[in-house]
Amino acid sequence: MNYLVYFIHAALHCWIVGSVVSSVNGQQVWPVPYKRLDRRPDVDPFCQALYPFCPTGDPDGRIPVMSDSDIISVFRLQTPVWEFKYGDMLGKFHIMHDAIGFGSARTERNFTMEWYELFQLGNCTFPHERASVSAPFWCNQGAACFYEGIDDIHWKQNGTLEKIGEISGEMFNEMARWVQEDNETGVYYETWMVKSDPGANATTWFESYDCSQFVHRTYKTLLDMGAELSSQTPTYYTKIYLYSGEPLYLGDDSIFQQSSTKDLATDIKKFYHSFRSHQSVIEMIESLLEAFEKMVLEKTFYFYYNSEYWKLPMKYPYIKIIYEEIPLP
Repeated sequence: MNYLVYFIHAALHCWIVGSVVSSVNGQQVWPVPYKRLDRRPDVDPFCQALYPFCPTGDPDGRIPVMSDSDIISVFRLQTPVWEFKYGDMLGKFHIMHDAIGFGSARTERNFTMEWYELFQLGNCTFPHERASVSAPFWCNQGAACFYEGIDDIHWKQNGTLEKIGEISGEMFNEMARWVQEDNETGVYYETWMVKSDPGANATTWFESYDCSQFVHRTYKTLLDMGAELSSQTPTYYTKIYLYSGEPLYLGDDSIFQQSSTKDLATDIKKFYHSFRSHQSVIEMIESLLEAFEKMVLEKTFYFYYNSEYWKLPMKYPYIKIIYEEIPLP
C-alpha cells in the first residue's frame, strides 16, 4: 500500500504541473544520446497551451545585442513550479523551476531567460489520443524564452535570486548566439531521468531535457567562454526519476501501422490512456490504479524518447521526485 501512496503522489505531480537506436560497434550506448534536429519543426495547431508560452518575449526568440564593453550581472533564479498560481504549494515538495537572470550595468535593464514547455508539463510527459491518428499524439516541444525584467518577488519570495557572477557584453552576445542554435536544434522536452537504481554507481539509461538542464548547459557554455561563476549556497534541482532494468527498444510510430505489432500498439495505447487529460476525479482514481498495476505489479512502463518507444522493466522504488544537489559546472 505504501507503494501505491508513493506512486499516486508522483503521478499527480505529472498531471499538475535519430530514428535509429544509438550504438557503437553494435553495442547500445547508455545513456541514449538526446537527438538534436536540423531545425525546429512547426507546431501542430492541435497542440494548445493553457497558459501562452513566453507572452512578453520576442515572438521570434530574438535576444537584444549588448555593447561589447558592458558588464552583465548573472543571476541564479529558482521558484516553485506554477508559483504564479499556487504560491509555495509545490515548493513544499521541492518541485522547482529554474532560470537565469541578467542585468546590464550600462543600461540598467534586467532580463530573464528560461527554457520550458510550450504546452505545459503534462503534454510533454504523456500524449493525447486522436481518433484521426493511429499513434499517440505528442505535444512535447520546449523552447527558450527571453524577456525583459526580473520579477524579484516571484523569484525571491519562495525561491532564489542570487548573483553568481559577471560577464562582458561581448561574452553575453556570444552566449546569445549559442542559445539561438541550442533552441533551434534541441526542441523536445524530456521529463524523466531513467536509471538502473538509486545508488551512486547506477547506470543512467536516459537523461531528462528540461529547464534545469538548459540552465546547466548555459552555465557550462559561459564557463567555457571564460566566465567565473560561483554560488554562496548549494545549488539544488528537481529531478523525476524512473528506475528500471535495461530498457528494450521497441520502435517508432510504425509500431501503430503494422499488423505484426498490433498487440504491442494496443498495449502502449492502453498504458497511455491511463494518463489522458481532462479526466473526472473518479476516472483519475481508476487511471491511477491502472497505472499502478502496470508499473508496480506488471513492472512495465512504456517510455518515449527521441520520437521512439522503449519498454522499461520497472524496479523498486519505481519512481521518485528528488531535489538533489548539483554543483555549478
